[in-house]
Amino acid sequence: MPEIQVIFYQETNGNVPVLAWLDALLPKVKAKCIVKIERLQKLGYELRRPESDYLRDDIYELRIAYRGIQYRLLYFFWGRNATVISHGIVKEQRVPSTEINLAIQRKRNFEENPGRHTYSQENY
Repeated sequence: MPEIQVIFYQETNGNVPVLAWLDALLPKVKAKCIVKIERLQKLGYELRRPESDYLRDDIYELRIAYRGIQYRLLYFFWGRNATVISHGIVKEQRVPSTEINLAIQRKRNFEENPGRHTYSQENY
């Protein structure tokens, strides 16, 4: 299976939520997140639990743990060869519905205008 293109969602004002979130993390946590993103790029749809899980409404989570803290990157697939990472969160018990809803809204925005909402990983 060919590698999946990983795209970071970009707001219309140019902000890239996942990049801001990653930059605020401890270096070891950020490194673990980047490894998971690389695994997503390599495996795409084949990535499963415990590394990835389906949430709802075509939204998935990349699962990262460090010292008892659960980190999540919410993403969705775009066609067969791309995935878009919406944003990251620190998870308490469950991924809050508000965070999933935010990812769903970003998915809709992306589908309406992919060019406007694309910031590719290669630029990071």
